[in-house]
Amino acid sequence: DTGGGHRASANALRDAFNVLHETEPSRFPYPIRCDIVDIYTDYGPSFPWNEYVALYKIMAEYSFLWKFFYEFGATPFGLWLNNFMQELTCFGAFEECLTRNPIDIARNDRRADMVVSVHPLCQDLPLKILNSLDTNGASRTEGRTTPFATVVTDLGGAHPTWFNDGVDKCFVPSDVLKNAALDRSVKLDKIVQYGLPIRRGFWRFGADYADGAAPPEPQDEAAEMEGVHHKPTIREALGIADVPTVLVVGGGDGMGGIVAQAQAVGERLQKLAAASSSSYQMVVICGSNKSAQSALSPAQTRWGKDIQVSIQGYVNNMDEFMRASDILVTKAGPGTIAEASICGLPCVLSSFLPGQEE
Repeated sequence: DTGGGHRASANALRDAFNVLHETEPSRFPYPIRCDIVDIYTDYGPSFPWNEYVALYKIMAEYSFLWKFFYEFGATPFGLWLNNFMQELTCFGAFEECLTRNPIDIARNDRRADMVVSVHPLCQDLPLKILNSLDTNGASRTEGRTTPFATVVTDLGGAHPTWFNDGVDKCFVPSDVLKNAALDRSVKLDKIVQYGLPIRRGFWRFGADYADGAAPPEPQDEAAEMEGVHHKPTIREALGIADVPTVLVVGGGDGMGGIVAQAQAVGERLQKLAAASSSSYQMVVICGSNKSAQSALSPAQTRWGKDIQVSIQGYVNNMDEFMRASDILVTKAGPGTIAEASICGLPCVLSSFLPGQEE
């Protein structure tokens, strides 16, 4: 949960497994149970491991801190130190996680059949633990039989900790990250270039894949997409005005100076409205950043009668808000960029984290 993108990717994979069972029962006759866990928050034995989410928010707010730890952690000594300290302090706690029953997490009588990592700090130690479990404690370096896959959720750059040749498959979304995996000695036959995991609402036929539904019949693509992206209908369903709309997003945590960005966008729209005698709309998705949501509300009194403003917290229908908008202002989160591309929504990137988002 260090940023909303990792959990969003995990949820996307879970939904994809569910759809495979629903739509291709001959190939996938049994449901696939996905047990999604934030191993650091739920099983971290002590500080700093169990406070990664809070520390992430601090470093994202003060990007020079992020830059320092990102770059230090990418050095050979930084990589060694992280792996050494993790194994020294977290092995037993994380072993408890990897032995929990996915059906009943209070029990440890059955392990998962496969492990998928969607976080850069969940390769080295989980692999060592699985080696130990699969060899009854004989080895931490070899002997693993439990399948393990890494799904890289960054796009244009990635920290070296994402890549470990011990995995069975490493899924990457771009040529840049394929080369990064090769540079980290991941064998070519383990690398699968297959895009980013995208939440169910953004799938091309997402509206047709209701639970238990059959796959959609072939349709006229232009007509279908016009229906999917019919802004007046979507805006009406969301309870917002049918006028030109700017969507301001700061990721699941509402980071990236979202308050200042919303204020700047609102002031600019106010000037446009005064110059053109037109009405505009701004929708701000604050995510879990309750202080930002509070600072921007009540919204309607701040930017004048010609500017409609909707301030939202955490939403589960980001696809609808994107399809209802005309332009997106957001930090350079890879998942958000990919989702906007699917919707054909132009992006203005307002901020980025040093390192993977540069």
